[in-house]
Amino acid sequence: MNRFLILIAVIAGFSAPVSAETLSYDKTDFAEISSLIDDAAFDIRYYSPNNFTGNKIEGYKAPRAYLTKEALTALAKAAEDLRTQGYRLLIWDSYRPQKAVDNFVAWINNPEDIGDKSFYPDLQKSDLLAGDYIMAKSGHTRGSTVDLTIITKNGGFVDMGGTFDLFGEISHPDYPNLTDEQKSNRRILRDAMINAGFKALDSEWWHFTLKDEPYKDTYFNFDVE
Repeated sequence: MNRFLILIAVIAGFSAPVSAETLSYDKTDFAEISSLIDDAAFDIRYYSPNNFTGNKIEGYKAPRAYLTKEALTALAKAAEDLRTQGYRLLIWDSYRPQKAVDNFVAWINNPEDIGDKSFYPDLQKSDLLAGDYIMAKSGHTRGSTVDLTIITKNGGFVDMGGTFDLFGEISHPDYPNLTDEQKSNRRILRDAMINAGFKALDSEWWHFTLKDEPYKDTYFNFDVE
């Protein structure tokens, strides 16, 4: 696999911008993840500089996480499955405003801003620019995609062989050069999410989208607050 394909979900092939006809500020069908999954933990990376841009991202006014009600219902099923196995969820990102995606586009088009190199240690910023890997449309903006991992019930670390938004082949769910424990941990998360009605992404082990997402052609732009 081309080493740059790992960037597809957050930094992927450039596409046409979202049009006004498909942009919505209506959050009626959204709910906060903590409202249904009370033991979930949160590390909302785009609310802080701890992300590949090295800056807090536009549209994140609070370290909170929202999903469409349909996606949240499915996520609660996965959380219950994992709970019986001794785990709980740690959420990195879920609904993402369109203005945040626009922020990513602006970052990738500013070659002087290298961001946080630890998220792409084997690449250069010019490598990301060369293939137009920022996408103007993100599944997160439709409200039914979530980036997450598992932790133990007491908040302990679970080794996944790499962290959120680490750009490289190691983030491929089936990356072969993992320990047996790391492979098993990735399978535990993946199986629970798929059984609950989500589909996985073949380039990021942490990324899942509801199969029957309710807003396949609508992108939202209300703030996370």
